[in-house]
Amino acid sequence: MDLRKLEKEYRIHVFETGPDGKLTLYSLFDYFQDIASDHAVKLGYGRDDLLEHNHFWVLSRIYAEIKEMPSWGDAITIKTWPRGVEKLFALRDYEVRNPEGRIMALSTSSWLIIDRTTRKIQRPDNALNSFNFETDLKNALPRNAQKLDPIGEEIQTASIFRVRVSDLDINFHTNNVRYLKWVIDTLNPGFMMNNVPVFTEINYLAESRFNEEILVRMSEKNAKDKESNYSILRTPDNTELCRIRIVWKNNHLTSKQN
Repeated sequence: MDLRKLEKEYRIHVFETGPDGKLTLYSLFDYFQDIASDHAVKLGYGRDDLLEHNHFWVLSRIYAEIKEMPSWGDAITIKTWPRGVEKLFALRDYEVRNPEGRIMALSTSSWLIIDRTTRKIQRPDNALNSFNFETDLKNALPRNAQKLDPIGEEIQTASIFRVRVSDLDINFHTNNVRYLKWVIDTLNPGFMMNNVPVFTEINYLAESRFNEEILVRMSEKNAKDKESNYSILRTPDNTELCRIRIVWKNNHLTSKQN
């Protein structure tokens, strides 16, 4: 069995779609998280493997280019593979195709290994670095996920709420996909019906936990290009938890129907 890569088929459920009947952006990122976890286990770097050394994985950065979103009932195949190490980051890429083999989305992610007790970043071992294979598994995208700048000066408060039990993951901090869902929840249905995401980039900066008050702030960098930048804060100490950049384009098919 070739462990260098993992492929899984996903069929889009109705509860994973939005008002337009398409897979939601955060559900796509749920798929990325799911297949990454499965592959890490097969490679001997799963959650239980790291816990033996009192460590755990943290997603630090992820960048995705989306060409087309599948609809309710569609099947897609996601392929993932590790791409070695860059400084302290373990790199992992993704490729999404439809049944005819057409690329629907590409993504690259950067992960950190954290000590559970000290919360300090651990240097990836040589075995992880060896996953920089010289094979047909090339970089999914021309660049890695990058550090995002602070959002602009014209900042709007988009939402204030508290972390709920349903937001928590197995480590009792907020699941990484929830930050993206919180941002999408600030949008109105009309915008979602008439626009589709083409670029999404996320930086995870700090943890949040149950019942902490969260503030989502938004700055529209360029209304014409439909680029929005978000900053998510924990209000008691004003700690920035996450930065998100999303670029949208007009959904011409939906617009004509409307």
